[in-house]
Amino acid sequence: MKTIVLSDQRSVDNEIDIVVRLFELGLTSFHLRKSHYSKQKMRNYLDKIPSVYHNRIIIHSHHKLVKKYNLKGIHLSSKDRRSSFKNWLNIKSLKRRNPFLRVSTSFTTISELNKYNDLYDYVFLSPIFDSTSKKKYQSGFKEYSLTSATQRSNYNVVALGGVDVDNIKKAFNMGFWGCGFLSTIWNSPNPVEKFQQLKLKCNEFQYNPIL
Repeated sequence: MKTIVLSDQRSVDNEIDIVVRLFELGLTSFHLRKSHYSKQKMRNYLDKIPSVYHNRIIIHSHHKLVKKYNLKGIHLSSKDRRSSFKNWLNIKSLKRRNPFLRVSTSFTTISELNKYNDLYDYVFLSPIFDSTSKKKYQSGFKEYSLTSATQRSNYNVVALGGVDVDNIKKAFNMGFWGCGFLSTIWNSPNPVEKFQQLKLKCNEFQYNPIL
C-alpha cells in the first residue's frame, strides 16, 4: 500500500529535520499542509528541505509554488473545488504540460467517491478508524459500506484518520489503495521510528508504485 505522510498544521519541534529523515528512509509522498502560512513562510519551509526531495512534496496552499520548486503536486480542499471554472481549467492545463504532476483532494462522505473526476490521481477519505490522538473522534463509516464503496469507485482511495500499524491490513482488505498518516506520526514520541514501522507494514501489501 502507498504510505503517505501529512504534516501537522501546527509547528512541530525539529519538524524539518524529521521530514528530511523520512525522505531518506523512503517516503515518496509528503503533504505539506500549513494553511496559515503566508507564501513567504511556505517558501522558507521549502528552502530548508534539500531540493532533491522537492519532487516528493504535495502542497495544500500557495499552489503556484509547485512550478518554482518542481514539487510533486497540489492538494485541493473542498473550498478549492468550489472555486472558479477558470482555476479548474488552469489546473487541467498544468497537468497536460506536466503529466507527472499529482493532484489530490479529500472527501468525508462515501457518496463523493461515486462522482468520478479524472483530475484527481488519488483522494483521501476520512475518518476511517476511531482516533487514538488527543482529539477524540469516531469513524464515520461502517466497514461493509467502505469495502463496497472503494471497490466500486474509480478513484485511488487513501484511508485517513486513526490509521496505525494494527489496522493497516484491515484498510487493505477494505480496498484502500494507500494509508495517510498524520497524528499517528506527529503525536508519536519518536516520529521517525513510527514511520519505519508504518512503512514496513504498508509494504507487506501491494500498491501502485507509479503514483
